[in-house]
Amino acid sequence: MNENMSAENKFKGKYYERFDAFSRFLHLLVIISFLSLAITGMVIKFSGAGVFQTISRILGGYAVTGFVHRVAAVITFSYFFMHIGYLIKKKKSRKQKIKDLLKGESSLMFNKSDIKEFAQTMKWFLGKGPRPEYGRWTYWEKFDYFAVFWGVAVIGASGLFLWFPEFFTKLGVPGWFINIATIIHSDEALLAVGFIFTVHFFNTHFRPDKFPMDMVIFTGKVSLDELKEDRPKEYALLEMEEKYQQRINDIPPSSALDKAAKIFGFAALFIGLTIIVLILYSMIFVYQ
Repeated sequence: MNENMSAENKFKGKYYERFDAFSRFLHLLVIISFLSLAITGMVIKFSGAGVFQTISRILGGYAVTGFVHRVAAVITFSYFFMHIGYLIKKKKSRKQKIKDLLKGESSLMFNKSDIKEFAQTMKWFLGKGPRPEYGRWTYWEKFDYFAVFWGVAVIGASGLFLWFPEFFTKLGVPGWFINIATIIHSDEALLAVGFIFTVHFFNTHFRPDKFPMDMVIFTGKVSLDELKEDRPKEYALLEMEEKYQQRINDIPPSSALDKAAKIFGFAALFIGLTIIVLILYSMIFVYQ
């Protein structure tokens, strides 16, 4: 009891850095590139819909739309490989083996506790049980994380075939495969856009405990009181591991950063929800 009280007093009024500056920068690139890909990609996919034709004209025409789409694709490949480099550097600095990065509370790999937390979360949503005690990564965050790998592999690779068809056909790729790549790229991209702007937005914006927005990915910091309530398992690590305690300080996110993050975050939310509405409209009334 006394140890718990002393720990609470020690952490009271302090802030915890959940995401370092580089991770926040990468996530900023993810948002900018994904929104750009979503807007330009859906403009091309639903080119027969008047509303998307209007968006294309606002952007400067389909030539400009295609150019922006390719620039956003380059940004996507860039942050993907930057993240891989970040993981390699972290592994070397900590002198860890690969298997050590794939297990433990800080790992983004799925484990048995994710299945348990999923079941508990469903009960919590239905009012049939208490809120689960989440750790550093929830099951939906892990799903979001690996969805990027899937997206870069499937959507990115098929996009390269469409971007450089002459190059790949000269290498021996049959012409009919370019048609298949078109279908894969288009439909997988639509699936990704639908998932991000519905499921991901719900988890980061519309969950009752985070509405209207979870700011930590932008500011990087969260108060220890909020951390204890939101992620009890991660909070418990503060008392046991020094590497987590090193992330604690007395400095809250600056008001300028908080304001900028809210403006950017709500703008991204508005754009994403608008795209979903336009996609639904086009698929129901226009797209054939």
